[in-house]
Amino acid sequence: MIQWWNSLPIHVTDAIWTISVGATCAIACALLGCYLVLRRISLIGDAISHAVLPGLVLAFILTGTRNPVPMMLGAMALGVLTAVLTEALHRVGRVPTDASMGVVFTSLFALGVILITVYASQIDLDPGCVLYGLIEFTVFDTIGFGELEVPRAFLATGATLGLVLAFITIFWKELKICSFDPMLASSMGISAALVHYMLMAMVAMTTVSSFEAVGSILVVAMLIAPGATAHLLTDRLGRMMRIAAGAALSSAILGYLGGVWLNTSVAGMIAVVSGIQFALAAMFSPRYGVIGKAVHNLRMGLQIVREDALGILWRLREREGRASISRPELERLLGAGWMTRLAMRGLQSSRLITASAAGDLALSGAGREEARRLVRAHRLWETFLSSELERSPQNVDESAHRIEHVLDSDLADRLDHRLSHPATDPHGSPIPRDDADDSLAKETPAR
Repeated sequence: MIQWWNSLPIHVTDAIWTISVGATCAIACALLGCYLVLRRISLIGDAISHAVLPGLVLAFILTGTRNPVPMMLGAMALGVLTAVLTEALHRVGRVPTDASMGVVFTSLFALGVILITVYASQIDLDPGCVLYGLIEFTVFDTIGFGELEVPRAFLATGATLGLVLAFITIFWKELKICSFDPMLASSMGISAALVHYMLMAMVAMTTVSSFEAVGSILVVAMLIAPGATAHLLTDRLGRMMRIAAGAALSSAILGYLGGVWLNTSVAGMIAVVSGIQFALAAMFSPRYGVIGKAVHNLRMGLQIVREDALGILWRLREREGRASISRPELERLLGAGWMTRLAMRGLQSSRLITASAAGDLALSGAGREEARRLVRAHRLWETFLSSELERSPQNVDESAHRIEHVLDSDLADRLDHRLSHPATDPHGSPIPRDDADDSLAKETPAR
């Protein structure tokens, strides 16, 4: 295996290692980012990624070394301190959360920049590297394992990903409960504050391990974008984390390819791809996307117009004994417009209404059954609002009209049973039972 690996061209192995560094970094950030998105504290990742800078410098001052362990501990301490100070300003000083977060992280970040500047001659810690990352050069700093040369950055980001996976696995239940309902967690004996600070410490550790790969600024995109993208696509936590990890992996691959193709920053392209993924999810997500919502609203609008047309045809037959109605008259009752015309075509294509040679429209057998269901649901809901909620009969029609389009047959049957099978609604109109109701009395007023 190692001989096969070593036989690959250098540019191929460099590409694989660079993608691996970006992928491990992005996946670790994405998994933690899911919790930040769910807790609605996504920008705390931004705050921590900036605020850990003084922790790095202070760790060097105290230990006199750039060993990763003290650097990580210093960063984690500052990460927790950022969360503590933000919460303290919010609770004690009654400062809004976003404002307190801004004050804390900008102050600590400024302190970190000053310390880096002062100690720049002693510390090999370039501010540009910290801010923007140098993922392209990670392949030149390697550690030998026999015949295999492994980038030092991959060992750091791989170890971080392993710790993140272990942290999530061990505290899965606590993290899940605290993310969705901190009050429930406290009632179950789980310290929501402790879980929060542990999560902040992991965010700080991941941020520091990502400095060399993507920098403290671009790591914010990794912490937010994959989780936000996954949240648009699912409401299940487990699935959300899998989607976020997949988005992070694909952004690392496509970001590297895009960076090489455009001869630009690979880390920057990874963040750009993550942003594009989020934009696509925001546009095309079936439930929350812009286009998905537009399609849903259009479909719902057409459904309402179609069902209103069926109800009108039923009530005309019930009230006036008319089995058909001219198309212009029906469109006038529904409101002329492109949606009405589209709904008419849909009703005819689905054979819920039929058209005579003269162009008059009437209910088919299937249309009569669907109209009966709608009118029944409407009048049952009117009866419920009037008898159970003591609403005036004059004020229940509008509410019942909105509900009839979403009240399925099973729920209508349960409502009918609860009301002891009423024969008429509050206005005296008969409540349809079966197809025999086609010949309902004409003298009763219809709603």
